[in-house]
Amino acid sequence: MAGERDITPEQAEALVRDQDAQLIDVREDQEWDAGRIGGARHVVLGEVAAQAPTIDQERPVVFYCRVGARSAMAADAFRRGGYEAYSLAGGLDAWAGEGRPLEPEDGTVADH
Repeated sequence: MAGERDITPEQAEALVRDQDAQLIDVREDQEWDAGRIGGARHVVLGEVAAQAPTIDQERPVVFYCRVGARSAMAADAFRRGGYEAYSLAGGLDAWAGEGRPLEPEDGTVADH
C-alpha cells in the first residue's frame, strides 16, 4: 500500500487497526466540532508542518479532510519528508457515505 497516496475508507480503517496508523484530521475547528472519525487527532492544515515533530515517523499516518483536497496536500508534504503518509480519498464525505461511524454520535460532515 506504500505506493498509492490516496486510500479508501476501508484501507484507512485497516491501517489504523493493523499497523497502528495515526489518523489526522486537517479540517478547520468548526468542521472538527461538527463530526469526526473516532480516534483522530485534530491538526488544522495550516499547523501541520509545525506539528510534524509530534507526528511519529515510524508509524503510517493517514490524513483526512472533507473531500480529500487538503489531506492530499498534507500527505504529499509528509511523503516528501520521508513519512509513510496517505490521504483518505473522498475524505469524511466518503467515510460517512459508507455508513462508517462519526463522533459525536450525532456527528455530521460540516461544509468547508
